[in-house]
Amino acid sequence: QVQLVESGGGLVQAGGSLRLSCAASGIIFSINAMGWYRQAPGKQRELVATITSGGGTTYADSVKGRFTISRDNAKNTVYLQMNSLKPEDTAVYYCNANLKRWPGYRTSDHWGQGTQVTVSS
Repeated sequence: QVQLVESGGGLVQAGGSLRLSCAASGIIFSINAMGWYRQAPGKQRELVATITSGGGTTYADSVKGRFTISRDNAKNTVYLQMNSLKPEDTAVYYCNANLKRWPGYRTSDHWGQGTQVTVSS
């Protein structure tokens, strides 16, 4: 079984910063891409940022220049540094990992339980 455990969410004023962490544990052979998604009330889940095992990154246009995704492959952990937060960043943030549990096995997607980020104006 694989678990993704997120931490670092909370309440912050507009303009402030938060750092999210997500650690993957369990039977894991290798992790390909890891990423962060978010879902605001009444809206669909959307991509925030992704990072490959080699460090390549992608960002949603709405967070470019404000958010930075990084990962520690030795710890199977992905981070999201969020700066200059805006009220519209308020959402539940979910961690995702595309990984292979055993050599030669197919890859599969796994999700964390989500962490609430609330930005007050």
